[in-house]
Amino acid sequence: MDIVDETRDPLMIAERWMGEGREVAIATVVETWGSAPRPTGSHLVIDGDGNFHGSVSGGCVEGAVVSEAAEIIREGEPRMLEFGVADETAWQVGLSCGGRIRVYVERLG
Repeated sequence: MDIVDETRDPLMIAERWMGEGREVAIATVVETWGSAPRPTGSHLVIDGDGNFHGSVSGGCVEGAVVSEAAEIIREGEPRMLEFGVADETAWQVGLSCGGRIRVYVERLG
């Protein structure tokens, strides 16, 4: 039986942050191809102040996801983001390993 560490689990942190009145978005890895740093189902939770916890990829990808999440929190519309070596920004966002990931970002609450 797996025991969830509530102080580290991004979903529990999202729930806690919402309970504190923060605006929150969650990013979830929904697909991976090739070499991807985090598996499908990985989460990154982001609040309206840009605080975040968890991981969807590492490196600059997470910075890009946090930036998109800020817009999603303001606008309320979810987005599907894709990062991969085929993109001209792949080297900038850290997927030079040859993989691709799709990340779904949505506002909670």
